[in-house]
Amino acid sequence: MLAAAGVLVVSSVIGAGVAYLGDIVYGSGSEEAMNAAIWGALGAFAAALVGITALPFVRRLLISRADVRLVEAASPVHPLLKRLMTEAPGTYTHSLATASLAESAAEAIGADPLLARVGAYYHDVGKLKRPCYFFENLAQGVNPHDSQKPSLSALIITAHVSDGMELAEEYDLPAPVRDIIREHHGTSLIRYFYHKATTEEPQVYEADFRYHGGRPTTREAALVMLADSAEAAVRALPSPTSEEVAQVVRAVVEDKVDDHQLELSGLTEADTARISEIFSRMLVGMLHARCEYPRLLSTKEEGHADQRREPSRA
Repeated sequence: MLAAAGVLVVSSVIGAGVAYLGDIVYGSGSEEAMNAAIWGALGAFAAALVGITALPFVRRLLISRADVRLVEAASPVHPLLKRLMTEAPGTYTHSLATASLAESAAEAIGADPLLARVGAYYHDVGKLKRPCYFFENLAQGVNPHDSQKPSLSALIITAHVSDGMELAEEYDLPAPVRDIIREHHGTSLIRYFYHKATTEEPQVYEADFRYHGGRPTTREAALVMLADSAEAAVRALPSPTSEEVAQVVRAVVEDKVDDHQLELSGLTEADTARISEIFSRMLVGMLHARCEYPRLLSTKEEGHADQRREPSRA
């Protein structure tokens, strides 16, 4: 409000000054110049007022409502993100890493970085319904899947897609984000429980261990799919080297290609190669090893200073 008032005052003063000086230069009398200054001030005031009033409407025309809603959904104080952070912290951390990967890859291949990032934030939000059944949220040494049939575990795992869609509707997330939630696993096979089932049950149907959300139909949804799988696969490595990370990322991407998960997304072979390169580089940075810190010595040990004395020179 103060800024707008300042703009109006400054505009009026400038308008009056320009009109007054203009009349003086062209030889008008002081009375005529003063009248011109008054009209100049009024005209500048009116022009500034119209501009200030129209600014929000012009901004809305230039910035699509979809982008505004995506920016709002990206806020860390969004109620659904806050729930994810507090109720499923492991999933929240995984989603942040996935978002960084998807956004960087989107920028590199000309996709929408904002949509890729926000879609990644919410892609696993359905895990809020049963957070303890997903590895990143498991308490150490406790795995509820150990006491269940693989077929039931698969049902629980695949349900996080439909659960995510329900939450997205409840919290009115933008339609493109809902599409990413639905498509981020495509029709992929849940390999762990499928292979476990083949060793425990006499007859197993692969279709029972696949997601049913539909394959990605946009590059952004495909990026979230690849980032999600790559981050999880690399995170599972005990002590990954740069070469191992690159190998795992390539394997993840090739598996999705061979499984026909990317056919509807619009990604090209050049895109997937670039994506693999970016994911590998970023994941190595995310998982870099820290140097080993020296053991902290007590300030009371002989030969060392405490907080109030100078170090011993002995």
